[in-house]
Amino acid sequence: MNDQKLENLLNLALDATPEEIERSERLAEGYDRAANTWDLIIKYHGDLTGLEREGVAFTPLVNEYAIVTIDQELIPWLASRVQVEYIEKPKRLSFAVDQGRAASCMNGLSRAPLGLTGKGVLLAIIDSGIDYTHPDFRNADGTTRLLALWDQTIEGTPPADYRIGTEFTREELNQSLRENRVLSRDLSGHGTAVAGIAAGNGRTSNGRYRGVAPESELLVVKLGIPRPDSFPRTTELIQGVDYAVRKALELSMPLVINLSFGNTYGSHDGTSLLETFLDDISGYGRSCMVVGTGNEGEAGGHTGGWLTEGEEKTLELAIGEYETGTNIQLWKSYVDNFSVSLISPEGMTIGPFRENMGSQRYRVEGTEVLVYYGEPSPYSMAQEIYMDLLSMEKYIDSGIWKIRLTPGKIVEGRYDLWLPSKEERNQETYFYRPDPETTLTIPSTAGKVISVGAYDSRLMTYAAFSGRGYTRDGRTVKPDLSAPGVNIMATAPGGGYTPRTGTSFAAPFVSGSAALLMQWGIVDAHDPYLYGAKMKAWLLKGARPLPVVKNYPDPRLGYGEDVIIRLH
Repeated sequence: MNDQKLENLLNLALDATPEEIERSERLAEGYDRAANTWDLIIKYHGDLTGLEREGVAFTPLVNEYAIVTIDQELIPWLASRVQVEYIEKPKRLSFAVDQGRAASCMNGLSRAPLGLTGKGVLLAIIDSGIDYTHPDFRNADGTTRLLALWDQTIEGTPPADYRIGTEFTREELNQSLRENRVLSRDLSGHGTAVAGIAAGNGRTSNGRYRGVAPESELLVVKLGIPRPDSFPRTTELIQGVDYAVRKALELSMPLVINLSFGNTYGSHDGTSLLETFLDDISGYGRSCMVVGTGNEGEAGGHTGGWLTEGEEKTLELAIGEYETGTNIQLWKSYVDNFSVSLISPEGMTIGPFRENMGSQRYRVEGTEVLVYYGEPSPYSMAQEIYMDLLSMEKYIDSGIWKIRLTPGKIVEGRYDLWLPSKEERNQETYFYRPDPETTLTIPSTAGKVISVGAYDSRLMTYAAFSGRGYTRDGRTVKPDLSAPGVNIMATAPGGGYTPRTGTSFAAPFVSGSAALLMQWGIVDAHDPYLYGAKMKAWLLKGARPLPVVKNYPDPRLGYGEDVIIRLH
């Protein structure tokens, strides 16, 4: 298909054969082969409730976004509806955990000034779930601190207006605690750690490892789908954020949302439907969203540079052995003209690719290359050339691949290439001359969220793994600020603590700080408008520079270290 209402990746997926879909993890995301249906994100206007009469499962979200489940054959019909503005397929999300660090027993959690504890503020942890039996998430009488828990991976009774998972109320959670019966588990421990840093009460450690906002109300969403191969995707994330905002409005409570994950697919300029959804929903109620910038800073997954007329460039990409497949995104300004070719490790040239919208197929040695030459979308002026490398048998060809850029008419000249996140590829797959800048994961590139990088609070320097800014178009400073993210002692399933490293664990420091400020401003009535952009402004004003950096804002640390603002 070549429908400009569909994102490039979805166009390519719909044009791919069933065998190609099966061999490509990125193309297959959102597709149920047995039912021949897709889960999709749409932006629309007007009334689309009649879709259900056509057999389309329609879950409306705030501000005219929706999740639909639709037969593949009906997607062109959906795109033809005048109310539908744009359609994207879901993307897989990766938790921002750095696994390669030595563990130490460092207490990175600080006490709140002025006796603030986050009381009266709703703190939503949208993540891998939570061990709600952990004493740090229970009151002195043993009852739960959770307002509710929506486990999207358990089929049952979802919240009203949603179609997946099971919602457990406070009463149901308390009953399960009395009966020593667990209703939902956090299998990875990621969400439990994030919740503990943001809001754990430290009961297990006698307060030593207390979180930043230990008396905030907790709302937890366990992301995923109710199937054995469940993994978090953007479709489930959007519904989780929508759910949290609606809960806060229903309860008339200020809200902080913590998102400690992301992905590398997109133009990295805040224009995907996920990012525009987060920006739009931030205007509902009294809320703010905090997002980690990911751990791609030193992962070798990004390269970029500038082209000038008459100067050809060749970029080298190492593909490790036993790589079952990978993909390359090339993003450029639409006003620039340059051709793109791919050269295999054996020296065979693919291309130059045809410079017209649509999919192209090439085969070289043991690798099939699917190419989609895109056009700008209604939300972005950037142009994407997407290359999906699929194995003909078991693995794609390893060795040094080359991407050749041959300039024609150049006006701006900037180009950027991204690989999948490091969790999705072999360690030996990376760009030979990587660029650590613009390694923020999406959705930390959304303009209105508070984006958080990581630093090492023992050495008082930035963490090399932390995703760096700015956005691809250079117009938005990201990260906004930074917080401790190396060897943080955090709550673990089973009742204890464990050291964790990554921007996943920097973000909840800032979420907890925002909850304290909301308590002071909104709950205690010192500033009833302390949310949204004003919250970000306060946090940036109170950020403290680290001595390792002289000029701020900085693409590694933003405006500096997060400190809880001294209130008078």
